[in-house]
Amino acid sequence: MHRNKKELRHHIKSLKKEFSTQAQKKQAIAIHSNLEASSFFINARHVLFYWAMSDEVATKQIINKWHIHKAIYLPVIDGDNLKIVQYTGKDCLVPGDKYGIPEPNGPTLANEDLIDLVIVPGVAFDSNNNRMGRGAGYYDRILKRLPQAKKIAFAFDFQIIDQVPVEPHDIKMDLVISANITAI
Repeated sequence: MHRNKKELRHHIKSLKKEFSTQAQKKQAIAIHSNLEASSFFINARHVLFYWAMSDEVATKQIINKWHIHKAIYLPVIDGDNLKIVQYTGKDCLVPGDKYGIPEPNGPTLANEDLIDLVIVPGVAFDSNNNRMGRGAGYYDRILKRLPQAKKIAFAFDFQIIDQVPVEPHDIKMDLVISANITAI
């Protein structure tokens, strides 16, 4: 058991370094299939995804596959918060100001109540659907604004641990999908 979030983040980061690109791709394909089979995804019409960083479960392929069939949105960093902007294809992406993560260039979603599913990244998760992020709190803040939305986290198998340290502001997921955990 890791005593604190900082120690756990360091441990997961070291595991990610040992995880091959081929293994990442293989697990991402399985995770995408598990998501597509889930009732949460099947029934969703407006989905907020994340554009994956190199050490996260890839999302580019599934975003590009589904943006024609569903309204797909991505977060855009705005100070300490995230705005929600619709993804209309790879041509709408511009480099993000803060981390260089591609972000859609377009109007902010006016009615956030439309979002019925959020796909969330994270560092570590547990069997109680607790999530530990990178520590900046962006997703905890945006998820508080979207109480109507189901929350699904993507995780590599090694990111699922016995117990994640939880604080009062942390938002629990409805489901954590990995390559070996199938969706409902």
